[in-house]
Amino acid sequence: MFYLFFLLFLFLCFGLFISIFKNGKLKIWVKMIRIAIVTFGVALFTYYFVTKSLTQFRADSLTVQVINNLPLPLDFYLVKVNTDKQADVKYETRHVGTIRTNFFRIDHLDMKFSDEFWIAGFMGKKNMVYFSQHSVPNKNEDQIIEIHNYINQSVKLSEISKTLVADLKFENMKTAIWITLDLLLLFLNVTLLFKKFK
Repeated sequence: MFYLFFLLFLFLCFGLFISIFKNGKLKIWVKMIRIAIVTFGVALFTYYFVTKSLTQFRADSLTVQVINNLPLPLDFYLVKVNTDKQADVKYETRHVGTIRTNFFRIDHLDMKFSDEFWIAGFMGKKNMVYFSQHSVPNKNEDQIIEIHNYINQSVKLSEISKTLVADLKFENMKTAIWITLDLLLLFLNVTLLFKKFK
């Protein structure tokens, strides 16, 4: 998805650049190209926000409820371990969110190619204070995970989890920067288009 937003950034910059051609034979072509670029940008953002909103609500997904019974709020991540050879990647990382004391969060995992997931809890940005493995023998039964103490069930796997979480944070930051730039450029392109139509 990151590459699509980078491509959109280039298109939107090109759209702003060609907006200087206001007169002459190129006027109609410039307007058509700019309308196509704006339409592509709006369609991409619509697709992105709709898929981000609806992907977790799948019919056969496993519901995981994480309850924080610790005295401090922790930032939780889920790592799904894909054991099937048909899966695209071995590990899929999701950010559950920061959970305060005696509160919970719910996430949905597609366990088609998996029968195990991990939960990692962070205090601060890099300090992992909780790690647990959970096998899923019955994929039709929702999982309720209550966190009562600071444990690390596997040092080796928690290091893998820490690396995966760091990668996810970096990817999210990169995508957020390009989304922000694209939204600003899209706004400028739309504003200039409507100004010309008026």
